[in-house]
Amino acid sequence: MRIAASLIEQKGQEYSELPAESSSKKSSSKKNRKRQKKAAAAAMTPPNVVQKLFETCKEVFADGGPGYIPPPPDVERLRLVLDGMKPADVGLTQDLPYFKKTKGFPLITYLHLYECDNFSIGIFCLPPSGVIPLHNHPGMTVFSKLLFGSMHIKSYDWATDVPRITQENLNPTHCQPPGIRLAKVQVDSVFTDPCNTSILYPAAGGNMHCFTALTSCAVLDVLGPPYNDAAGRHCTYYQEFPYASFSGDEESMPKEEERDAYWWLEEKEKIENLVVVGKPYAGPRIVET
Repeated sequence: MRIAASLIEQKGQEYSELPAESSSKKSSSKKNRKRQKKAAAAAMTPPNVVQKLFETCKEVFADGGPGYIPPPPDVERLRLVLDGMKPADVGLTQDLPYFKKTKGFPLITYLHLYECDNFSIGIFCLPPSGVIPLHNHPGMTVFSKLLFGSMHIKSYDWATDVPRITQENLNPTHCQPPGIRLAKVQVDSVFTDPCNTSILYPAAGGNMHCFTALTSCAVLDVLGPPYNDAAGRHCTYYQEFPYASFSGDEESMPKEEERDAYWWLEEKEKIENLVVVGKPYAGPRIVET
């Protein structure tokens, strides 16, 4: 009241009493301005799309496990989140050191975002000519989103549409490596951002794939469930052989015009010139809920 009385003396009698209605309007106006400022600040703050991705993965893979395939509506829901993601959403720019071409064999950088028993989220950063060799995803459903760049992807599934190939119907003049198996090409194409998210399943969609960077690239991967050596889900690499390398009984083989789609895959214990280094993820953080 002393402050109000002092102001009245300075300004004159015309301010001696403020109507109650005017005070209410003034208070309401202040609240509105505060709300407007908060709304403007929120509009200027980019949404945490990574958090949205995490929450969606948590729901989609809630019942996950080896061999689990989410229902089609859940696959579509997660795909839509990934399709809309941009490099800035995960704090990436193409001028980062991970994407620069260096002397020698290109290094692959992995940024770890999150992992639990049901799923993992991570980003592979490839400089030009970087290669992630042909490998599998045992019992997994995998979503791969190319955030930027251009890369060649080749993927296979084990061939199930031809009779089982045995040692007896292979050409005896060819030396068959142990453990070799026939696979069918599912994808053999160049992908350039923007493009849709690629999805593979435990036994379909190209469970075994190889990435070759034509330019610098970043690929965001969601694996459900993640690799786990103790549970028998370890990453296996393969070497490819053209179909003609081990031709056999013509009656049990694919038609000649279809044979380019079939390749022999042999497990490889050691991959030369593959170096994947882990670096800290510096984008928006995931808050577990």
